[in-house]
Amino acid sequence: MKIAEIWRYPVKTMGGEKLLQADVGPLGIRGDRIVYVENVLGRVITSRSHPRFLGHKGSLAADDVVMVDGRPWDSPDVAAEIVDIAGQGARLVCYDGVERFDVLPLLVATDGAVAAFGHDLRRLRPNIVIDGVDGLSERSWPGACLRIGKVLIGVQDLRLRCIMTAYDPDTLVQDNGITRSIYQRFEGKLALNAFVIEPGVIAVGDDVQLLPARACADSASFDE
Repeated sequence: MKIAEIWRYPVKTMGGEKLLQADVGPLGIRGDRIVYVENVLGRVITSRSHPRFLGHKGSLAADDVVMVDGRPWDSPDVAAEIVDIAGQGARLVCYDGVERFDVLPLLVATDGAVAAFGHDLRRLRPNIVIDGVDGLSERSWPGACLRIGKVLIGVQDLRLRCIMTAYDPDTLVQDNGITRSIYQRFEGKLALNAFVIEPGVIAVGDDVQLLPARACADSASFDE
């Protein structure tokens, strides 16, 4: 097995950027989901309720400044677009704490499961895509670990999918049948929630080794 793709989403709920390599720390890929949208009441807003956000792309500049469609995240133009999508009082907030993740810091997908899914893998918003996996064998991985060079990743469970999978990442056209098919064919779950046990650097083409649960038994879980 090898890493086929690496993705980072500097702005939560917006489109992400494809990377050739990434620094992986205790809270996942450096720069992932460090800016999010907040409404006037201080609540996090996502594309589940405002899918137009998926039409914008977050990226990380060389100086680690988060960009939205090539502009600094805190620029007036970006601020105006956030209000246009989410209403008065909505704004972008920069925060790098653990609470910024809906579940765990990493989402791992495999080529076998993506092929079975039959749609653009960007609908699943993975961080790491692994090539060379037979069919739906990823569904037996929870509890195991993935060794990628110096990096060790723990696999917790399968990700329960939401309505965001219904939106085409390019056109934003909604097809609820895609989300329904995930529930009908895959019990609502695709790709893997994962956490970092040992940090380091990963790159496209790196070998990936699946280690049994006993190899992870002495490692602290993300929740701990």
